[in-house]
Amino acid sequence: MLFNSYTFIFAFLPAVLAGYFLLNRLRLFLCSKLWLALASLVFYGWWNIRYIPLILLSILFNYALGRIMHGGRLHPRLLLLAGLAANLLLLLYYKYADFLISSWNGLTGSSAALLELVLPLGISFFTFTQIAYLVDTYRQQAREYSLVNYILFVTFFPHLIAGPILHHKDMMPQFDRLRGKLWNWGNILQGSLLFCTGLGKKVILADTLAGYADSGFSSAVYFIDSWVAVLSYTLQLYFDFSGYTDMAIGIALLFNIVLPQNFNNPYRAISISGFWRRWHMTLSRFLRDYIYIPLGGNRKGFWTSIRNVIITFLLGACGTGPAGCSCSGGCCTE
Repeated sequence: MLFNSYTFIFAFLPAVLAGYFLLNRLRLFLCSKLWLALASLVFYGWWNIRYIPLILLSILFNYALGRIMHGGRLHPRLLLLAGLAANLLLLLYYKYADFLISSWNGLTGSSAALLELVLPLGISFFTFTQIAYLVDTYRQQAREYSLVNYILFVTFFPHLIAGPILHHKDMMPQFDRLRGKLWNWGNILQGSLLFCTGLGKKVILADTLAGYADSGFSSAVYFIDSWVAVLSYTLQLYFDFSGYTDMAIGIALLFNIVLPQNFNNPYRAISISGFWRRWHMTLSRFLRDYIYIPLGGNRKGFWTSIRNVIITFLLGACGTGPAGCSCSGGCCTE
């Protein structure tokens, strides 16, 4: 289910909003969280119901590991390494298993059958979100005893398809704040305006430009046609991700939840590093704070720094969809 679909706009979102605030009005706060968590799983399973067990198993594994880690009965560092390995192996399996098999076939001439895996919806984002949770738990910056809270934290549907990457310490206090459980006309207005702005970018601009890009790449012969196709594709990516980010932040604001900024006019950057900091900002911060710096950053010599950059970018490639994560053509469904 995409944010620009009729089903989402006219059925799913109104029903989830009404149920959430009605339960809060009846002071059934745990039930309202459970309602939102179940709705998020419905949103996730709308594309392919077969992957609901996958996300639930991932959630249960990381929740249990976090509880054990916080209990301190076993070695926390070993538990953290085991959790990181399990999460990354899951991600690498779905992203690269068929690529490795086809590469092996090409190198050796063998005919091993491809697994023909379909990449699960949002696997990069719910995996990185949970890796951040495990690291924060290890650092004693996060703690969660409620399974319902943890499911809601991971699956909250505005961020599930294409981010932003969330942090437990930033999100769960917002769901527990009493004033956040009341209908807020100011947030409803601001969230609706943001959603409509993003919807316009996606439907009017990005989807229109996609037609020019597709026709240009399929039949471009002349110099001008080629440049029209390239520029159309560039702007399509821009308005896709910008629009999707606006919609996600706007939807969350309807529930009185403030998501972190994830997109800041990257084409206005004057350097590659500036572009990197402006496009998918939460992914960039995740890679910096949870991979690059813990590996040693640039503090341990030139070659160690180069190694850390390579590892960071390889893992970063797991967190982006094709072509920079455009939301059209199935990228936002990963």
